[in-house]
Amino acid sequence: MHKNEYNTVVVGVAFSPNLKANVFEALRMSVLFDATLVMVHVGEKTNEKEASLGKVISGFNGAVPNYRVLWKAGKPAEVLLGACIGENADLLILGAVKREGLLKYYLGSVARKLTRKAPCDVLLLIKPSVDRVACSSGVVNGLAHPKTKEAIDRAFYVLSTLGAQKLTIVEEIPEDSVAIKVDDDRSLRKSTIAKERIELRENSRVLGLLSHIPKNIKETLEVVVQPIFGRRGYSIGHYARVTRADLLVMNAPSKLTLLDRLFPHDLEYILSDLPTDVLIIR
Repeated sequence: MHKNEYNTVVVGVAFSPNLKANVFEALRMSVLFDATLVMVHVGEKTNEKEASLGKVISGFNGAVPNYRVLWKAGKPAEVLLGACIGENADLLILGAVKREGLLKYYLGSVARKLTRKAPCDVLLLIKPSVDRVACSSGVVNGLAHPKTKEAIDRAFYVLSTLGAQKLTIVEEIPEDSVAIKVDDDRSLRKSTIAKERIELRENSRVLGLLSHIPKNIKETLEVVVQPIFGRRGYSIGHYARVTRADLLVMNAPSKLTLLDRLFPHDLEYILSDLPTDVLIIR
């Protein structure tokens, strides 16, 4: 696989009220990315389920991609992880529940586990739709991190494929990086100058990450670099919500400890209350 291509897409299929919307989203994505679709149902195969799924697929308006259905018994997270590994998946699509209350934390334990352990990119859809909803703008993190270059590359690939017009690269800068106490005009001026210097440095670093993106892809998207002073994860999620971005692209979370589960950070802020559809880059 070319590092930017999705050749195999896996989607979990549950016979719930969202079945049609989830299946249609996965079919559309597979057509757009010219990928094979693997639908995975955790549970036994019955004639009734097979007929029900077949009816949904036959109602899809447009060319149906190459697909197959796996019927597997077991625990949902383990079955879906196994399918991603066994099928050499490049993308796992999950229809997400926007917020289930603080006790469930986010998305429920199945999606939480998959977000952490999936060997491929994970797309969380907060409002899967039967009819296509155009994706016009996206936001990607631009923080200084080894995975950021790949996240930006993938954001260009995905957003240009989805026909978006705009990509904003958000650099989250910790507030404490400007260690100047503001208590009069002079200190305010010093603080403002310090912030401007940091913004210039960060912008220069991010623009360097764009230098290798093919010109034809760069020309399809308006690119904006947006520095934000604030808490990592929380700030970018808030920005994506306020600007009504259609897709937020983030690095995969690092290995989580028990403390991380108690005190959310970075991606955890976003996953605890999804601002929009989120693509997590593995």
